[in-house]
Amino acid sequence: CNIISYTEHLMYSSIYLWVSHPLFLFQMGDPVQFKDEGNKHFQAGDIDKAIECYTNAIKTCKDKMLLGVIHRNRSASIDVNASDIKALYRRCQAYEKLGKLDMAFKDVQRCATIEPKNKTFLETLRRLGAEIQQKLKTTFSTDSRVQNMFDILLEEEADKEKKEKAANNLIVLAREDAGAERIFQNNGMSLLIQLIDTGKPEMVLAAIRTLSGMCTGHKARVRDTGWIWEDGVTYKIAVATCNLFQCVYDSLTGGDKRVYGKEESLVLDSTKDLKTILLALLDMIVNKNVSGHGRDQALNLLSKNVPRKDKKDQDHSKTLFTIDHGLKKILKVCGQVPDLPNQLPMTDNTQLIASILLNKLYDDLRCDPERDNFRDICDEYIKNKFDPNNMDKNIHAINALSGLLQGPFEVGNILAGRQGVMEMMVALCGSEREVDQLVAVEALIHASSKMSRASFIITNGVSLLKDIYKKTKNEKIKIRALVGLCKLGSAGGDDYSMRQFAEGSTEKLAKQCRKWLCNPSIDVRTRKWAIEGLAYLTNDADVKDDFVEDEPAMRAMFELSKTILYAVACTLVNCTNSYDKKEIIPELVQLAQFSKQHVPEQHPKDKKDFVAKRVKRLLKAGVISALTCMVKADSSILTDQTKEMLARVFLALAEDAKDRGTIVAQGGGKALIPLALEGTEAGKIRASHALAKIAAISNPDIAFPGERIYEVVRPLVSLLNTERDGLQNYEALMGLTNLAALNDKLRVKIIKEKALPEIENYMFEEHEQIRQAATECMCNLVVCKEVQERYMEDGNDKLKLLVLLCSEDDEKLQRAAAGALAMLTAAQKKLCTKLTLVTVQWMEILQRLCLHDNLQVQHRGLVIVYNMLNADSELAKKLIESEILEILSVIGKQEDNPSKQEVIDVARSCLVKAMDLGLIKPFS
Repeated sequence: CNIISYTEHLMYSSIYLWVSHPLFLFQMGDPVQFKDEGNKHFQAGDIDKAIECYTNAIKTCKDKMLLGVIHRNRSASIDVNASDIKALYRRCQAYEKLGKLDMAFKDVQRCATIEPKNKTFLETLRRLGAEIQQKLKTTFSTDSRVQNMFDILLEEEADKEKKEKAANNLIVLAREDAGAERIFQNNGMSLLIQLIDTGKPEMVLAAIRTLSGMCTGHKARVRDTGWIWEDGVTYKIAVATCNLFQCVYDSLTGGDKRVYGKEESLVLDSTKDLKTILLALLDMIVNKNVSGHGRDQALNLLSKNVPRKDKKDQDHSKTLFTIDHGLKKILKVCGQVPDLPNQLPMTDNTQLIASILLNKLYDDLRCDPERDNFRDICDEYIKNKFDPNNMDKNIHAINALSGLLQGPFEVGNILAGRQGVMEMMVALCGSEREVDQLVAVEALIHASSKMSRASFIITNGVSLLKDIYKKTKNEKIKIRALVGLCKLGSAGGDDYSMRQFAEGSTEKLAKQCRKWLCNPSIDVRTRKWAIEGLAYLTNDADVKDDFVEDEPAMRAMFELSKTILYAVACTLVNCTNSYDKKEIIPELVQLAQFSKQHVPEQHPKDKKDFVAKRVKRLLKAGVISALTCMVKADSSILTDQTKEMLARVFLALAEDAKDRGTIVAQGGGKALIPLALEGTEAGKIRASHALAKIAAISNPDIAFPGERIYEVVRPLVSLLNTERDGLQNYEALMGLTNLAALNDKLRVKIIKEKALPEIENYMFEEHEQIRQAATECMCNLVVCKEVQERYMEDGNDKLKLLVLLCSEDDEKLQRAAAGALAMLTAAQKKLCTKLTLVTVQWMEILQRLCLHDNLQVQHRGLVIVYNMLNADSELAKKLIESEILEILSVIGKQEDNPSKQEVIDVARSCLVKAMDLGLIKPFS
């Protein structure tokens, strides 16, 4: 057959054989017969009859494969007989349904040429033309762009600027659903792997970021991608790979709740994949071929994704799985000693990140048997490392113990108390090898967090630490020995009577720490230990005062603050006295003295005036800029405890209202928002309180510019709680009052955060300032329809409360309550009538407002009268028959006076309204 191709002929030969079998006879309406007849007519040159046969065949054919052949045959006939306009248009419609818009456009264009006035042809021509343009636009922005970008990236001689632009465009395209799908369908995976295989950091980075966009929220695409883990030669690549993993993990677990519009993929169970990922990460943290940055990011991912985010969730199987398959591997990372040969590549923060992971895993356990298992694995690991014939193994064990002491301290403390462990630490201090001394001193520092341990070390190890400090020439060991002495010297905390060392010793130690801190020739890791020493020594008020007087030392610490968070935060908490303090009750002190119990003593320099001076010096040195940088630090080292300390410092710095402008100017308002939303409960409360202090007296538009202002509402509302103290309630209400005054969107946000019932409750508060603040806040909220509807509801005393508050003696309270009534009665006329029913004293209270000495209160009272005159004729008559008319007349007759013109004008408007209603007449 000349109409169909050879391949199609073979495909349908079975059909021809079947229909030509002698047992089967052709019947009328058989599509194969019609097709064959059409083929004969076509070969004979009778095109019209061929088209007719093919059309009949199409009408009767039910076999989809055969139908395709017949359509093509008829299409070929139409091409020969182009003047058959009906056939042309039918073919155009067929092409359109098949998505072949260009072919359909050609056919209808030919139809429109034959019949130029046919509206159907012209409309189809216009519609198809628009669809083709849109399709061309889409094609240009996806397929062709994708291929073009890959060509530029893989071309060796391409311009660097062009490559960067192509890489950025590819990343942006991958973040769009259509773009990601086009990359995937156009052999994108293979091309991205080629980019990674180039080994060029900029190409690897672009490929990984593109993969992140493609995998976000798409399970099937994640699976088809396969597992591509990049070691992370550079920090940026490590972070990008971490982000890719997070996208993959969230896609598989459903942790990404955002709506992307991507089609749902059929992936039945991802449990096996998730376990594979966890095992790969655990293998990665002990792989020697992995860089320090890559190891850090693997530990970060485990910290973020393994422990439960909500302790109410009963499923903590990932934690148990990680402990069973990877606890010893994490301990191995903790035990690494960089100064020994054949150690894993690590950054300065790797061991700290591993300790944080250990702490999170331990905290996620639900019962004692699980904790016992955790402790037993750690115990077994450390015991097996102790070897009297191998010193390297011993210091590995001691370093692993240091990791536990920095993480789950309870576990580390128990293991440190095992027979011989503490003695081993002290013995290592006397070793001839400097690396042994270094590891032992660090372990002693971490082990002496409890007084019982510190007492043991004071008895057995202080002399050794002093000898090491005096004799060693290695600065790294010297400074660690000093920090050990600093920590032991501060074991009594801020209790002045519990000093461990002689008078003046701590000041000398602190002076040496400051000296090292200010020496830029010393490496950062060593200078970090100088800050650690100050973190301990600043428990002493003399040291605090000396430190804030040394501005170069403070600035040096601020420069290192982004990488040494915890020690800097501890130092600042101590200097600002923002730690929790037990209230000293005189009666209990006398009782303790009588029973010969220890009574803590406050250092004279820890009194409020000394603390205030230290705060001023810290602000002058630029502490706010340092704090804002610390808040933006890597989440792996910015723990919840560190966030809490930063929040404490911010709150202490915001204590004086005069300093709040400085905090806002240096970005403190912005930095407080994440601290108020994430972290420990105590930290969030303190950050929210600091935000309230700023919002209460600052212009919110300046303090929290842009969309950030809406994030402030929730922290402030969280302080409207009976568990919070009165000052927190008051300043939160003041802050919300300022926010509610700005725009309707903010008012709606306050209502959505369910603040309204709490604000109403505080309007009943006995404390005058809190009640006033709540009423002022309500005054700004009543412009919202939702609030007005609450006042219109029957069966509550909300309106009555406002009326009664207008009769209070406090002018500020009266002004706020009268302002709320004035706006409510202006917005809702029904409330004017309801106001007269809430209390029999309403008329007397209204008259008092109109006669008030405070012009603002008087103005609000007269506005209420005007609203009531406008609301109801009967109510207006009642008002005019009362002494209100005389009050209005007296005020209205006064001469114009700029200082009280608003009051006079409202009174005159009331009189005019009364005349319009026919209730009064002007003098003739």
